[in-house]
Order: sequence, then C-alpha cells, then structure tokens
Amino acid sequence: MGHYVPHTDAELASMLEFVGVSSLDDLFSTIPEALRLVAGDDGRHLDLPDGLSEFDTLSEMERLAARNTQLTCFAGAGAYDHDTASATKRLAFRSEFVTAYTPYQPEVSQGVLQALFEYQTLLSRLTGVAIANASLYDGATACVEAANLAVAATGRSTVWVSRGVHPNWRGTLDTFAVGTGHDFVDAPLIDGVTRWPDDGGAEPGALLLQYPNFLGCLDDIAGAAAVAKAKGALLLVAFDPVAAGILKTPGSYGADVVVGEGQPFGTPLSFGGPYLGLFACRTEHVRRLPGRLVGETVDVEGRRAYVTTLRTREQDIRREKASSNVCTNQTLIAVVCAIQLSWLGTTGLRELALRCARGTRYTREALLGIDGVEPLTGATPTFREFAIRTPVAADVVVDRLAEEGFLAGVPLGEEYGERGLLVAVTERRTRDEIDRYVQTMEKVIR
Repeated sequence: MGHYVPHTDAELASMLEFVGVSSLDDLFSTIPEALRLVAGDDGRHLDLPDGLSEFDTLSEMERLAARNTQLTCFAGAGAYDHDTASATKRLAFRSEFVTAYTPYQPEVSQGVLQALFEYQTLLSRLTGVAIANASLYDGATACVEAANLAVAATGRSTVWVSRGVHPNWRGTLDTFAVGTGHDFVDAPLIDGVTRWPDDGGAEPGALLLQYPNFLGCLDDIAGAAAVAKAKGALLLVAFDPVAAGILKTPGSYGADVVVGEGQPFGTPLSFGGPYLGLFACRTEHVRRLPGRLVGETVDVEGRRAYVTTLRTREQDIRREKASSNVCTNQTLIAVVCAIQLSWLGTTGLRELALRCARGTRYTREALLGIDGVEPLTGATPTFREFAIRTPVAADVVVDRLAEEGFLAGVPLGEEYGERGLLVAVTERRTRDEIDRYVQTMEKVIR
C-alpha cells in the first residue's frame, strides 16, 4: 500500500522556502536524532505488527469481544448507567445534527439553534432559574464557571465549597484557581451534611454545594441559602438533573447559579467522556453567562427565528477583562439530552427518579443487613447513591466482586477511609440483580 501524502512536492518546497529551510531534514534538525522515526528501508520505525486483511480484522475483533465481560454496574460517582431510549439514539444521530457546524451563521443553522433553544428551555424548568446556556464541557468546568461568575458579580474572591462536592470537581476548581487567584475554603461534611464555617476568614462571594452530594446525601440546601443570604453571597448549587424528577428545584430554594452533569440523559459512560456541563442562572446574571446563549426572535419578514444572543464582547475579544473565556459548547450532546428529556416527559422523569430512589433504599437496607457493613453517613436520606463502610478494604471488595460479574462501586479512598465504598443504583438494576449483588457481597467480605 502506498503512502498518503496530503501535499505535493511543489507545495512542500514553497512552505520550506517560506520558513527559510532547504529540506524537511533541516526543518526537523532541532529534534535529537535518537528521537526521530525516519521513513525508508534503512530508517527506524515504530514497532508495529503487520496489517491485517478485512476478514482477519473481523475475526480478531470477534476474538477480543468474546473476552469482554459485561459487569452489572453498581458504580456511579458522577457517571451513571442509565437507559437511553432507542428513539433518542435514532433522532440524535441524524446527519443534520451529527455533521452540523458551529452556528455562527444562523440563517443556515436554524434547526440546530432551535434544538439548543429547546434544550435551554428544558434545563431552565429543571433548575428553577430563568436563564440556561447552550451547555458547557462537563459538570466540573461548569462549577469553575459558576465560581467565576460569582466572584465577578460580588467582587469577592473567596468561595466556600462543601466537601460534598465531587472531589474531581473540587480538584478542577483548585487547578483553575492557580490562574484566577480565587480562594476556596472547604466546608466539612458531618454525617453527610455540610457544616459551613462560623468564621471562614474573608467574607465569601459564594457558597457552593452539591445536591444530592457526592455521597448521595440530601444536603441542607435551605440552610445553605440562609447562610448565603446572611453573608451577602451567591448560592451556587451543583444539582443532579435526575433527582429533579422528585425534588424541589434549586431555584426554589434561592439558588443564583445551578450547574450539573447532563451525562445521565442519553450519554453513555464512554470511559469518561465527552460529557455535558449544565449551567443556568438568574436573569440578573445573564451578562456574565459563560458560553453560548440561543435566543428566539423574528426575521425581517416576521417569521420566528433563532440566533445566538447577549454575548459579551469580552468573552471573544477583550478576554483579559472577561469573567469567562468559554466561547463554545457541547452542541450534539446537548441535543441528545433535550431529546431524552422530551421522550421522558414530566411523568417519565418522575418515574425514573422514583425507580432510582426506591432501588437505592432497597439496596442500602439489604447491604446494611450484612454483618460488618456499616453506614458511612448515618441516617441522612440519600438518592441513587450511598456510602458504606466494609469490613475489608473497599478496593479488595471491588476486585473480588468483579470476578463474580459485578462492578461493585467506587472506593472512596483516604478522604473517607480505605473501607469506604460508594454504591449507585439506577433504574436499570432489577431486584434480581440487586439480590445477587448483596448475596455476593456477603460472600466476598468473609
């Protein structure tokens, strides 16, 4: 098979002349020879096996697939094994959505813009605040953008962050703070509920908590709202959109900014991504909204039309003055989310949330009936997820249960102790699967 070369010899010569070198060897002369891979029979090549024919490739794929074991999933920690409707997959992967380009030219992007407008509308209803953007990268970066907005709005660089917020999301906040200079103050969890500082030093510009939190507990969002109001700070809530089927919206408690992870609605686990950052806020903060916002208007003939709107120039041009430098979004995954939510409807979302809550309660009570298994968070109510303490190290439990066909959960590590295990139960888990999981758990911890 010949090599594919994207440029002609004349084009290569022209480019080399432009940069002031006479050959490709000269161009790469700054790279040590020991590190180079050189084309040709006498060159040093990557140590790759010979290529396979199409039929041999299919046989090899079948052989590898036969080794794959599908584990029954009881793991969560921010990524959940939810069902995706066939209709969602069919509609979302139409070529009009999959191949659509960034909607800089609204006259040729009306379908995509309308789909994003519908996504924003659905998210506004879920969060209970008026304005939702056209999505961000994931839940972690949405938390960062919420903190950026709050600091810009209040002029205070301190943000109180509950330790009930996902550890990876808190890590992302810390990483961005190296550049922004924001000061994040931890608020500890006591039996799964956040205890805000009596004296956290500098007055906070915002309080950030997760609802339900990383351990699955229903944190005291009303108490957080009271503290935020007393401090003159904004309330930032990282919410679970599935729990919105049965819980009051964060906006109804007074949240100023609501963020979250949209993966449960139509996005497979996919080894960690790409996922979907949810972001919504009250109307007074719309000018600091990160990313894109799609609005509804009319064209010159009075027909309904959609455009990106209310974009502050600082985000794109005077970026050193911007509260956010995000200029893009997760269009396709946001469209998938909108389709899945539309398919579920209000009744379907409520049923989904109830199935998760009931399965979680049943599983938790069954596991706590095993001698030596203890609750990690007391009697605090949980949703879809809960933490337990096992008699042996959690990573050992996970390894042993994997041999039995179960993905047992997520070991919580040193922050919560080596015996801490986070277990998640979605609507996909049947009673038979739960019973076998509990029975197997009892066997492997002996």
